[in-house]
Parts: sequence; structure tokens; C-alpha cells
Amino acid sequence: MRENVLKKKSFDFALRIVKMYKYLQDEKKEFIMSKQLMRSGTSVSAMIREAEFAESKTDFVHKMAIAQKEINETIYWLELLTASEYITIQQFESINLDAVEIIKLITSSIKTVKNINH
Repeated sequence: MRENVLKKKSFDFALRIVKMYKYLQDEKKEFIMSKQLMRSGTSVSAMIREAEFAESKTDFVHKMAIAQKEINETIYWLELLTASEYITIQQFESINLDAVEIIKLITSSIKTVKNINH
């Protein structure tokens, strides 16, 4: 069986978000934005998992669109955490590269499914 690249990358991303959340809470004593980051950053992978067993093409596209919105929100929180100096530019650039790759993969998946049978 072929490995699901998006599933793996989004899970690994969620794990990085959990570690960043712990760092922000423990080291930086930042509790509000870190919680928002945790919520949106881990929900990306959860929605991709839900889409894996979607009931229909429409349901798949809907769940992937939610994942797309969540990764975009996650990028917002990462940008805000960087601008407010809770994380360094280097920390941001490292995790943002993963986020951008995931959003591209999600967008590509949505486009592919929408184009099937058209």
C-alpha cells in the first residue's frame, strides 16, 4: 500500500505544534496564542484523517477544505507569535515551510478530486 504523504506530513506537523505549544507554555509563559496554535495546528491532521474515510467526494472535499482553513489559521498564529517575538524568525521559517507544503498538498488534493469525472 502506498504511503499517504499528506497524512504523514500533517501528523508530523501536528507533533511539531504540540512541542511548540509546550515550549510556549513552559518557557515563554504564553497561554492564549499558544492554545489557539495548538487547536488549529492539530486539527489539520485530524481533518485529513476524517477525509480519509469520507462518505462521498463532496464530503471529502468539505473535510479537506476545513483542513485548508485550519492550516491557514495556523500560519496566522505562527506569524503573530513571530511578530510578537514569542518565537524567533528561524523557528517560524522552519515550521512555516512545513505548513506551506501542507497547504499546497491539501489544495492539490481538493483540485484533483474536483476534477475527477468532469
